[in-house]
Amino acid sequence: MLTFALTLVRHGETQCNKDGLLQDLIVPKTCYWDALALGQKIDAPLSEIGIRQSEAAGLYLRDVNFTNVFVSDMKRAKQTAEIIVKNNRTSHDIELVTDSSLKERCFGIAEGGQVKEMKNMAKTAGWSLPEFTPPEGETIEQVKARIKDFLKALFQRIANDHRDKNQVSEAPVLKTEEVLPGLPDDGVLNVPVHALVVGHGAYMSIVMLYFFGDLKCPMPRGSDPAQRFSICPNTGMCRFIITLNCSYADLTLSNIQCVFINRREHIK
Repeated sequence: MLTFALTLVRHGETQCNKDGLLQDLIVPKTCYWDALALGQKIDAPLSEIGIRQSEAAGLYLRDVNFTNVFVSDMKRAKQTAEIIVKNNRTSHDIELVTDSSLKERCFGIAEGGQVKEMKNMAKTAGWSLPEFTPPEGETIEQVKARIKDFLKALFQRIANDHRDKNQVSEAPVLKTEEVLPGLPDDGVLNVPVHALVVGHGAYMSIVMLYFFGDLKCPMPRGSDPAQRFSICPNTGMCRFIITLNCSYADLTLSNIQCVFINRREHIK
């Protein structure tokens, strides 16, 4: 058995987020789907606000030890990861592994346009915006396939790097009745392997669908179930504890638990 922590962070704000272009997701306080900006075609850097958000995320996580870092190959995600790692006291010189399977969901012909245009396209097609796939875009199932590819590579890399940390029996994980204090190191104090993954809003929302739906991951105690379907804010964080059946012949998922989702204390 090998137990490790997985912390997912959405990148910081870009100017396209502010302008409402279909490049990535932004999250207003009132409605998670009112100001979307999604996609792959516009590879925009962080805005000044996005840089400050990433610095705040890095300071929040500065005492959390990461053994592995994986990041989307898009500028906004790479910048965010670099800033977080730069601020980390124990992992500031760690290798950042870029992976194209972490790229944002593709929204086809809608990318680069205004959000209201995509809303109208979805309405005309009889779909709600989260489930709508514009022509030439990726469906949710296609993104899930990329997620599965990434997890397979992640599990293999974790196993290869940390086989010396295999446990003879199941490692202790969170108790379902446990109430967390809301600290940066929640759930990871006794977990020696910890992967940081920096990616994108729409992609992360589908990760949540996959973890909570397909993998039947239980929600954290006291969490609002609706959070499973909301979009993580810029530099918002989600954390899971994953246990693998780890042998030289095969790697299989044994257990997954959620520590928290969409945490944003560092940017309040």
